[in-house]
Amino acid sequence: MAKEPKTLDDLFHDTLKDIYFAEKKILSTLPKMMKAAQSEDLKAAFEKHHGETTAQIERLEQVFAIIDKKPVGKTCAAIVGITEEGAEIMSEYKGSPALDAGLLAAAQAVEHYEISRYGTLRTWAEELGLEEAVSLLQATLDEEEATDLALSELAKSAINQQAEAA
Repeated sequence: MAKEPKTLDDLFHDTLKDIYFAEKKILSTLPKMMKAAQSEDLKAAFEKHHGETTAQIERLEQVFAIIDKKPVGKTCAAIVGITEEGAEIMSEYKGSPALDAGLLAAAQAVEHYEISRYGTLRTWAEELGLEEAVSLLQATLDEEEATDLALSELAKSAINQQAEAA
């Protein structure tokens, strides 16, 4: 018996499960990064991202509802790897002047992954005619891009200099 070919609907759903897992993993990792950060500005950035991540998970649950699927995650090897790198930085650079620069770099790796995923999902939602999903995914994409920009500014204005100066 021939296997049914996979469709863009299937790929959209699989990728949605992937980013849902990723967001949940990020939500559990951010408090650890907040605690490890030495800079109050970086702690505040992680705290802000934690709140945004909660809202982003709620938006993803709305997208699952739009496609009439249960919100479940599928292990995302990419985000597991990125968060493991972040944990390694926390361990290897604890108490070091370069710790915050490393944490910030790990956070930006997360942002870049999320930007890639949300951009793709938004484009596929457009193709599939899921207009409500398009606006939900675009709202999250906008937040992720703003967070990435804010982290870049923080890196340039303070964190990288502090790592270098010590």
